[in-house]
Amino acid sequence: MKWEGRAESGNVEDRRGAGGGGMRMGLPLGGGIGGLVLLLVFSALTGQNPLDLIGAGDGNGAPSDTGFSGPGSEPARAPATDPQTRFMRVILGDTEETWTSIFRERGQTYEPPTLVLFSGATDTACGLGQSAMGPFYCPGDRKVYLDTSFFDELAQRFGAPGDFAQAYVVAHEVGHHVQTLLGLSDRVRSARQQASEADANALSVRMELQADCYAGVWGHYAAQHNLLDTGDAEEGLQAAASIGDDRLQRQTQGRVVPESFTHGSSEQRVSWLRRGLASGQLQSCDTFAGR
Repeated sequence: MKWEGRAESGNVEDRRGAGGGGMRMGLPLGGGIGGLVLLLVFSALTGQNPLDLIGAGDGNGAPSDTGFSGPGSEPARAPATDPQTRFMRVILGDTEETWTSIFRERGQTYEPPTLVLFSGATDTACGLGQSAMGPFYCPGDRKVYLDTSFFDELAQRFGAPGDFAQAYVVAHEVGHHVQTLLGLSDRVRSARQQASEADANALSVRMELQADCYAGVWGHYAAQHNLLDTGDAEEGLQAAASIGDDRLQRQTQGRVVPESFTHGSSEQRVSWLRRGLASGQLQSCDTFAGR
């Protein structure tokens, strides 16, 4: 990607090196590109039940505070000028430019989220956030949370390297923020609370696929901003394919259980990301059509 020298967002909060710990975690609704990616991997490697690692929800999609914390290391804070941080700032800044323009055309005002970079664990309005949750968005404080070590997992374990793959991760979580601003998150949260487990999972899948499509909408405009290199879009599509529920379940438990999907299959994630990339239109991302 052609990101060097571009404008950087000021809406980045760097908590790396601020400490934090804890052995339990919560999963905020509507939240993570990988969602259970690293949690499932951790469970497969340790033999622990993933449900034992998740805090109880408060009914609003936010996990409750477990009140348990443990000792943790305090890694050195990465300087604000390191390439990884500057890259994140540039990508977030470009999403701000894109969504501000799209919202303006709709007669609305875009309020950008804050991107929080952290190491290990951090407090959020949705409960304790941990690296094993993967990147996620918390509607309670309208912040995107990201431990950049996830990118190592994405490249090495899931075979999806590249700067656009990383940008897709950020753009997907920003897509959840767009859903919050448009009122979609609240409507889906309410519907899930009254639905069966299977129907609640299906609604979650639709939310995640729409965030993938919104990431594609941003990618469409990023190409117009001359931000993309040849092959960048394929990096994003590979990343989407690598974290489909079917692929993750096959890797971690040896079988696929479609009714338990919460993020969508690899094929679905690629399809909706591709749709956003091709159209650049919000209306092309209606994953709820037909309900």
